[in-house]
Amino acid sequence: MSDRIHLNTTHANSYFIQVGYNLIDDVRTFISGQWSCQKGVIIVDEKVLHLYGDTFIQKIVDVFEKAVCCSVPEGESSKSIEAYSNILGQILNSGVERNTPVIVIGGGVTGDLGGFVAASSLRGMPLIHIPTTLLSMVDSSIGGKTGINHSAGKNLIGAFYEPTAVFTDLKFLETLPRKEISNGLGEVIKYGMISNAAIFKLLKQLPVNEAFTYSENWKKVVEICVGIKVSIVEEDFKESGIREFLNFGHTFAHVIEKVGNFEEHSHGEAVYMGMWGGVKVSNLLGFNVNATNLSAFRPLYDLTFRPDQPVKELTSLMMHDKKVNEGEIKVIGLEALEKPFSKIIKDHSVIHSAWEFIMQEFS
Repeated sequence: MSDRIHLNTTHANSYFIQVGYNLIDDVRTFISGQWSCQKGVIIVDEKVLHLYGDTFIQKIVDVFEKAVCCSVPEGESSKSIEAYSNILGQILNSGVERNTPVIVIGGGVTGDLGGFVAASSLRGMPLIHIPTTLLSMVDSSIGGKTGINHSAGKNLIGAFYEPTAVFTDLKFLETLPRKEISNGLGEVIKYGMISNAAIFKLLKQLPVNEAFTYSENWKKVVEICVGIKVSIVEEDFKESGIREFLNFGHTFAHVIEKVGNFEEHSHGEAVYMGMWGGVKVSNLLGFNVNATNLSAFRPLYDLTFRPDQPVKELTSLMMHDKKVNEGEIKVIGLEALEKPFSKIIKDHSVIHSAWEFIMQEFS
């Protein structure tokens, strides 16, 4: 059983996100119906290729007369200029054409990298996303953000580029380590905080601290998250308004990732910690936001954050975030549960207190 959620923007053709279980036949049918299938490009996470190379991946390769398969090592270090250049070279030297489809299979790193390759190769090639992690299913595969990192900061090189389709196959989650489920839950919890608290009721019915087993409730959770992001992206594709709300916790999270050299904490873990900072900022600004919905998931996260940098330096690192506005830090906070706001924070003592709050909680 699968459902398609359609996304329509004024910036590009509409596309759909199909959420279901065991979608390989749907993927093959869609590709065959869209393109001549003489040539195809597959950009796949190295670990996914190892687990599904003889099954899912091979069935996609078989659709094409000639397929170029590029593997991406797991980890944030693959979102680099070097990795981008390497894959670009493989593709361009293979004789691809502008209408050659690029199928990107993997988590957020592979999706961001592969999406940017598709966006920039021959000034744009058709893109299909097949997310394989919970985080990429509910967040990074939707909305057209692609990109790579720079030494100055995360996701500073990239483009908005929408796919032709997204196939969200929950079967991939069955081989995901439990830690990766927790990683994805960081973004799921974010959706509950900024938009739909019903997510928390569903999560209480799921064994989120165990290996993934498919159920209709898991499908509902993913569909709710996808629906929230779709509705926001439809209204604000280029992040000039309400799409900023999706960054709740992220301004802190990107610094947490950077000071750990993108190795100590995963993105979802950093977002989870960053949301505590967002709650603290909100309360310092005069709102009364309860952190109960965050603390309920605290046992899932065996996390510590003891940076060598003082809070003033952590705050300075926030100035490299894409959301900085006229030299000032912009933070997403909450007036209350499901009521986010965006605010420029000129009083850095508020940010300092938020960092101290995060470090106290994760000491």
